[in-house]
Amino acid sequence: MMPNANILNLEGKKSGSVELPAAFSETVRKDLIFRAIHAEKTEKIQPQGHYLLAGMQTTARYYGAMSSYRTGRHMGIAIRPREKLGGGAQGKVKRIPSAVKGKRAHPHKIEKVLTERINSKEYQKAIRSAIAATMNPDYARVKLDGNIQYPLIISRDVEKINKTKEIIILLKKLGLDGVIQNGKEKRKKKGLRRSAQQRKYRKTLLMILGENGAAAKAARNIAGADICTVENLSANQLAPGGLPGRLTIWSEDAIGKLDAAIKNMKL
Repeated sequence: MMPNANILNLEGKKSGSVELPAAFSETVRKDLIFRAIHAEKTEKIQPQGHYLLAGMQTTARYYGAMSSYRTGRHMGIAIRPREKLGGGAQGKVKRIPSAVKGKRAHPHKIEKVLTERINSKEYQKAIRSAIAATMNPDYARVKLDGNIQYPLIISRDVEKINKTKEIIILLKKLGLDGVIQNGKEKRKKKGLRRSAQQRKYRKTLLMILGENGAAAKAARNIAGADICTVENLSANQLAPGGLPGRLTIWSEDAIGKLDAAIKNMKL
């Protein structure tokens, strides 16, 4: 039988308890989590191809045959497909990969397999493993106050919040002021000129809701925070970059739907 976890109200105080789903008791498998994340990323890769006649739609012709018009023999030039010019002259080399505006040597192929597959049961186990890491103190990236314990479960009233400032007030009442400040810090990608520097926000907390309603739209404006429903949960959201232990906030409705949602997850 799974232990019970406290449910906090919008004031950050205990308002009840709920039995945790079986996913929270799963063994943490870093290798399986990383494999699931790799499969999710390759699933989003867009196949690329090339135009079959690219570099071929030209007037170039191969003049290498012996005893033929415009052979190019004994002229001190390479015998390659050349464009036709007026007056019997030979133009630039065309159509071959080593020529300007010629075919690519090794173009992208649309039939190339880019997706790294993973079995459905393995993927579901990886999701459960990543969920279990969110409440394991050994993997926790953020240390909570002594009065608050993992996992963080908020009452279903959080689903009715429709303003970003109210979500921020809730996080402050939970003692997560430092997490909000860390999310505002921009990271610059080195090696680029100043005008083209990429600025990204640090991944901080993940909020999992029961439905995609007003609270999801309000919380998505918080820098560094990710919002998703329990049906759309992924391994990369629970463990960004393969590092488990992300700070996760659950709604009461999401906890009730978790077991059923995991059974339907597959790539």
